[in-house]
Amino acid sequence: MIKTTCGLDCPDACGIVVAPEHFPKITADRAHPTSNGALCALLNKYMLDEPRIKKARVNGKEVSLGEALEATKEVLDTHAKLLWRGSGNFGVMQEVTNLLFEKIEGTTTKGTLCDGSGDAGIVEGREVNRILPPEQIGKAEVVVVWGKNITVTASHLLPHLEGKQIIVIDPVKTAIAKKADLHLQIAPRSDFFTAVMLARFALMGDFEDKEFIEEHAPDHEEYYEFTQEFRIRPILDYIGTDLQEMGNVLEMIKGKKTVFLVGNGVQKYSTGHLTLQAIDSLAVLLGKFGKEGCGVGFLGNSKLDFKNPFAVKTHKVHKVNTPFGNFETVLIQGGNPVASMPNSNRVIEELKKTKTIIYYGLYENETSAMADIVIPAKNFFEKEDIRLSYGHQYVNPMRKVHECDYGISEYNFTNTLLQKFGFEPLEREEHYLNLWLDQCTKIDDDYYLHPAHQETPYADGFGENGEEEFVFPDEFGDDFIKTKQFTRARRRSKKEKVIEDYWLLSPKANKALNTQFKRDNKITLHPSLGFENGQEVHVYSEYGEHNFVVKNDKDMREDTVVITANSVGVNFLTPSIISEEGDSACYQEVKVKVEALS
Repeated sequence: MIKTTCGLDCPDACGIVVAPEHFPKITADRAHPTSNGALCALLNKYMLDEPRIKKARVNGKEVSLGEALEATKEVLDTHAKLLWRGSGNFGVMQEVTNLLFEKIEGTTTKGTLCDGSGDAGIVEGREVNRILPPEQIGKAEVVVVWGKNITVTASHLLPHLEGKQIIVIDPVKTAIAKKADLHLQIAPRSDFFTAVMLARFALMGDFEDKEFIEEHAPDHEEYYEFTQEFRIRPILDYIGTDLQEMGNVLEMIKGKKTVFLVGNGVQKYSTGHLTLQAIDSLAVLLGKFGKEGCGVGFLGNSKLDFKNPFAVKTHKVHKVNTPFGNFETVLIQGGNPVASMPNSNRVIEELKKTKTIIYYGLYENETSAMADIVIPAKNFFEKEDIRLSYGHQYVNPMRKVHECDYGISEYNFTNTLLQKFGFEPLEREEHYLNLWLDQCTKIDDDYYLHPAHQETPYADGFGENGEEEFVFPDEFGDDFIKTKQFTRARRRSKKEKVIEDYWLLSPKANKALNTQFKRDNKITLHPSLGFENGQEVHVYSEYGEHNFVVKNDKDMREDTVVITANSVGVNFLTPSIISEEGDSACYQEVKVKVEALS
């Protein structure tokens, strides 16, 4: 039996036990701190059922792997070349390709399609973004689930919620919201205002932890003045709540060990950094940091305090709105930018300007269909690697458990091309793996502790050494409501009628990972909007349009539609806007219109 770790892009990073002779049968490692004895369907079904790329291709013709790598060397031997890396198949060795692009003087990317805006807001307030250990969730008495659909995105946290009071703040009545003691079904893009109003009422009602804020957040009085800039009644109307609900939240938290679990969707906006800073501010005022059973859990910095051997100094372009057309050759590694990047129309047009596209990955998708060279990759069962997590403090080896006669690992891909270019080969692969593990604290032969781990994060205070004061937000400028909507009219029936603008939410799907595995083209909306289940509708924004199939759900708000992030066509609707802080994508910075197809 071999113990390894799931490499899928999920904060749970579960432990796996495999008997190589019985592969692909896999089971959960019951001794692993986070897997809880169960594995999700993404890992034990959908990933294993997905057909793999098995043959390399050059200009549509199947070739040997060696021929494809030689062709790759030839097209990378140019002045303008770009490495664009996706996610969805995690492991530190994914980044070894950076060393190749540093040597050949290529360009890489900066920023993220995921959590950069929220991370920036956390760093602004706390100075460092530490991971909240799941054990602290287990010690809490109250858990506030804020914009996080735990049953889909972090199902292995569910046992930690048993027996606790649950507050859910979310525009959608999710599965966890239906079980909650209190659900605030707020408007999309109102999380910042919700946090600010709760902070204001906490200070007005003496809910604050005076001793804690005097020591760690002495600027709280200035923050109270900042919260007074927002008029209570109009803001509560915009949020979709009232004084009674806000008071109920504070009463449930008062005097209780409380953890806030915050989802990625709350910061998919240009001002997303301020949302996380405002949620942190609320927790600080209530004294919910630095104590057992307390804290704010977002996506932690998985590389905090690591010396990364693959960090390189190259020219970089933004990942959110990458100008692919500026490059002769683009290497796309482990990603599907045609479908996963915002503003698909722009991405497609940019890629068409590129002379050569190299796709290096596991599965066929919209991007591999455009590629001139296709190179099959190894998955995490077929190579050695190390798995970090942005949801817990454990660092786990990913051990090779299965031999595969096709594909190439990132290490071998990089090493081969370096030597084709005439550079020195890489160090042995074990050298790089040990560089990571040697920075950790070994628990046993299977698990390691992250070098930045703190059992009770921020117990000594904020900042690198616990010597900094918490920084509250002190300004907020947001003109989205006034200036970023569009008013194009369409005909919905025989009568002239302007189709309403709806907030677009694009959460994770339960049967897919990014654009991998089970995808559909559904749009979920409230039945009162007048569409029939299974009806095909045309959805459009100022950035593009696509057709989807209706799924009615009374748990939706009437001003909101959901098209999951993996859905075919969703990113024809989304903008390639970069967040004000964090260089992050703003997928939900858009409203859409929906009309029936005749």
